[in-house]
This record gives sequence, C-alpha cells and structure tokens, in this order.
Amino acid sequence: MKNFSVSLTLGVILFSCSPKETPKQTPSIDMSARVNEYAEYTLTADLNGLSDNQRQIIPMLIEVSKIMDDLFWKEAYGDKNALLNNLTDDDTRQFATINYGPWDRLRGDEPFVEGVGEKPAGAQYYPVDMTKEEFEAFDDPNKTSLYTLIRRNEAGELFTVPFNEAFAEQVKQAASLLRQAAELADDEGFSTYLNLRADALLSDDYLASDLQWMDMKSNMIDFVVGPIENYEDKLYNYKAAHEAYVLIKDMEWSERLAKFVSFLPELQENLPVDEDYKRESPGTDSDLNAYDVIYYAGDCNSGGKTIAINLPNDERVQLEKGTRRLQLKNAMRAKFDKIMVPINNLLIDESQRKHVTFDAFFANTMFHEVAHGLGIKNTIDGSGTVRQALKEHGSALEEGKADILGLYMVTQLQEKGEIEGELMDYYTTFLAGIFRSVRFGASSAHGKANMIRFNYFKEQNAFSYNPENGTYKVNFEEFQAAMNSLSGVILKLQGDGDYAGVDALFREKGIVGPELQKDLDRVGEAGIPRDIVFKQGVEVLGLQSDNS
Repeated sequence: MKNFSVSLTLGVILFSCSPKETPKQTPSIDMSARVNEYAEYTLTADLNGLSDNQRQIIPMLIEVSKIMDDLFWKEAYGDKNALLNNLTDDDTRQFATINYGPWDRLRGDEPFVEGVGEKPAGAQYYPVDMTKEEFEAFDDPNKTSLYTLIRRNEAGELFTVPFNEAFAEQVKQAASLLRQAAELADDEGFSTYLNLRADALLSDDYLASDLQWMDMKSNMIDFVVGPIENYEDKLYNYKAAHEAYVLIKDMEWSERLAKFVSFLPELQENLPVDEDYKRESPGTDSDLNAYDVIYYAGDCNSGGKTIAINLPNDERVQLEKGTRRLQLKNAMRAKFDKIMVPINNLLIDESQRKHVTFDAFFANTMFHEVAHGLGIKNTIDGSGTVRQALKEHGSALEEGKADILGLYMVTQLQEKGEIEGELMDYYTTFLAGIFRSVRFGASSAHGKANMIRFNYFKEQNAFSYNPENGTYKVNFEEFQAAMNSLSGVILKLQGDGDYAGVDALFREKGIVGPELQKDLDRVGEAGIPRDIVFKQGVEVLGLQSDNS
C-alpha cells in the first residue's frame, strides 16, 4: 500500500491536526508581554566586498529560504494561513509567527490559542492518532528515513510519502532558483554545490551535496538549505525539518579560527572516558569559520534562534570529512548584549561578574560546535548509530555532549596556551549561559540539555548559591571535576546506545526545580528577553529582488 494516496491532496496529507474550531487567542495570557520577550535585532552585514553577481544571488537565496519557511510551517503546524487569518489580535498573530504555530516553544510548547490542544510530539510528520506500537509494527524500510512523512490510507493503514513528492511543487521552484543562482556564482565550488543541492531537493539524496559543501573553502557567500535538523520530531527524532540560512563569510575572523580543528584527534584521544568510547577518529578536513547571517528561515528561525551551526549531520560525511562549524557572530553578539549581560548582572555573584565576557561566550559557543565531532557516532556493539539507538532523546543528549565537551576543549586548549583568557572567564560565562539556555524550555533539545547540566553541577557542588540575593558563584575545582565526570557519563550512554539510561537521566535531571524556577521568574520579571527576533530581508540589506 506504499503508493496509495499519492493522489491525496497536499492539504489532506499535511494538515492532519488542524484545530476543529476557529482559533482564537487565550484571554488569560498577556500576548503583548509574550511578544516583548523577544528583542528585535536587524540582520545586516557589510556587502561592499561582493561582486555584482553575488549581489544578484542573495535575493534568489532569500526566495529559496522563504520556500523552506513555508515547508517548515507545514511540518510544524499545517496550514499557516488558516491559523493566522483567524487570529484577530495582532500580538497573538505575531507570536504565532515567531513560534510557527500556536504553541509557545520556550514554555514547553504550551498552547496560547484556544481550541488547538497539545502539540503532537511528532508534529505533522505522523498521524496524530498513531501509537508507537503501531509504528514499530509498520513494515516499511523508509519509515525511519529523515525525508519521509507517515500517513494513513483510506483503510487506516500507514504508508510513507517522500518529501520530494509531498512537497513537489515547492522543491521544484526552489531547485529552479538554486540553478539560476549557480549560473551567477563566481566561485566554482559554490556553483557546483548549488546545483547539487537542487538535485538533492528533488531526490531526497543529500550525500553528494553535503560532501561538496564540505569542500567549499573560498566562497564569500554561503547557503545552508534543506531538511536538516530533527529537533521538531519529538516522537522519534527521525524526521528532518526544513530551514535555511543566508551567510556572509568574515574572512579575517575565519582565518584566526582555522587552526583549532587540527587539535581534534589529540583531544579525542584525551577524552575522560574508556578507550572503547573514543575509538573513532574525528575527520580533520573540517572547517571552523565566522559569518554574519543575513537571513533565517524555517526551523532555525522558530522560537530560540540558532547562533552556531555544526553540519552535516550525516554520520558518513562526519567520519569521512568531519563537519563544518559556522559561528554566526552578529546573532551571537545580539544574544550576548541583550540577554547574557543582564542575566549576569542579576544572577552571577558580584565578585565574578567581570568573568562573563563576549570572547568567552564566543569561544564556548564555537567549541560547542567543534565538540560535536568528538566522541562516538556508532554504538560500540556495532548495532547502528547512536542517533538511531537513542531515538527521541538523541538530539538533546548530543547537545548536552557538545556543551560539556566544548568546555572540556576550552580547558585543554587554554592550558596548552592556544587560547587566551582565564579559565574562570569561560567557566563563569558557561554558568551564566545555562540560565540563558534553560529558558528555552523542555520542548527544546538545548533547554533539556541545560536542565540536566544545571542539576548535575548542583549535585557536584560546582557552584554555590546565595539565597539572600539569589546569585550563583563558580567553585573552580569542583566545576572542572563536574565537567570531566559529566563528559564521561554522556559519552558512555551514547557509546552503549543506552536508551533506558538516557531516559532515566532525563526524567531525574531534565527538570527545573523550585529554586531555579524562582530565579528564572526573577529574570522574566526584570524584563530580560528570552530570545531575539529578526528584522531581515532584501529591503534591510538595500538589495533589489526580482519579486519585490
């Protein structure tokens, strides 16, 4: 029955959990206050160094990004227009746009529109009435693919629909725009990538374009596009979500960062875990670069905004060539100035506030992305990938691993004299960063990872708490010991593919206790933004679009 229902309309295929009544804002929620939790930031960059061709390419890439944005709406909620057109309150409509649906992503997907109910764990990737037992019994080799939707036929039986069929009209349009951009590209490698990415959108085979993307070194414009991360699928973490970033490379910053990737093999060997859990060799053909991002779309633009990228996710590419780590420095600076600085002034002990710096924030974020390349991608018993074994917990644990191993890398490199600054700068900034990221909530992989780390560090006495003024202080030696021991715990869970162990870790430590909640409430009451929202587009950049 796999080919049944390709005749079904796209609306029926995708919009399976639409509200059964006209959506309207929940009167008990102050929607204006919710909108104001996101500080606006204008995305710009210095485009003076771009050629005429490059300036023509950017509007094309933004048009492709808008297509990815529409596809993510379908994956996350369904019919965007049916929701927004029925919301009469401007603040509620704006907040739904920020969240790509009627669920507050930074409050554990709490609904803020009447009549929608809870957000399905599998978003729109699966039938909302599908049970896990039914899915496990479903005999189709494509059911766990990153690039298929699961649907029911008229007899109620499950079947798969490839993305390139479900979204045929949209991906054809996107592919055509990518090919037009490829013809204008000054950089041959970038041109090849754009053509291969167009092929991938039409075939759902991204390997060739991922490998080509790894080989691009000299292009000033970069474009991350397609179904990529699997955070939106909280049922299994199987399905990828559409997104896009349009990026301008900062050549000077990138040159300064390039050397750090060469340390990966040495750092892998020194990981604080038994040999079996570090026997894979990380690829060294990796890139570490800094960019200004000029357009976000889709998954990366929903709720909490991404400030650094580590891709590709394909384990085959990672083991052969490593990954590329892209630091989005303008967005990173926005979060530091608008969120980290006021959190520091409120929650960090006055004697340690000087240690929270942008350089440490940049380094911690950067090495988080580099640390994705450390550890192990396949379980040590040879049964498959860590991602497959840990299912819906895989993304959150991987983010936790990258956070803690990123700090481990900072420690190792600072002690080797390869990076400047005091370790206390990095540790205190890391602690302040937990308070920033834990506000992403339980529906976010990064939020869950921070809850676990906060509770683990608390148990290990890595920080002290002053109940009189509600401030936290790093205990240096205990903080470093907790960093090492948590690294070992996570690496072993991943290598063993220990689903039950990870599930227990999340249940026991993936929670916000009353003391922490009280301080997070203080952060909210102080008017400190939870995250940022972007003013972006060709008009902001001073460019012309053929469609404008």
